[in-house]
Amino acid sequence: MPAPDIRTGTAAAQPRPSVLGGQAPVLSVVAIGGAIGACARYAASLAWPAQTGGFPWTTFWVNVVGCAVIGVFMVVITEIWTAHRLVRPFFGTGVLGGFTTFSTYAVDIQKLVDHGHAGTGLAYLAATLLAALAAVTLAATATRRVLKRRRR
Repeated sequence: MPAPDIRTGTAAAQPRPSVLGGQAPVLSVVAIGGAIGACARYAASLAWPAQTGGFPWTTFWVNVVGCAVIGVFMVVITEIWTAHRLVRPFFGTGVLGGFTTFSTYAVDIQKLVDHGHAGTGLAYLAATLLAALAAVTLAATATRRVLKRRRR
C-alpha cells in the first residue's frame, strides 16, 4: 500500500514500472521456449505425417507425451526443486506449450468432420482428451511416488 501524502492525507500514487520492462525476461524465455517446442512438434509432423482422413496419430502422441512431461515437470518444480523464476515460463509455457498443440487438435477434428470422417473425428476428440488427462495425472502420480521412495 502506498504511503499517505502528507499534504492531502491520501495515498500517493507510485510510478509503476512498465509492463514490458518488468516482463521482458519472461516474454523472451516464453518466446524462445515456444520456438523450440514448435520446432520439435513440426519435426515430429514431418517424420510421421498424418494420412488424409486417417487418425492423426502424430498430433495425438505429441499431446499425450507433452502432457506427461508437464505432469513430471510441475511436480518437480512445485514440490521438489525451487526453480529459477524463468524456468517455468521457459519450459512449461514455452517449450511444452509450443510442443503440445491443442489448436492443431481442433483443426484436425474439423478437417476430419468436413471430409466425411466424423466417426474418426469424434474418436480422436475423445481419445486425445482422455489420454492427455490420464498422461498428466499418471505422470504426476508416478513422479511423486518415485521421489518419495528416493527420499527414504
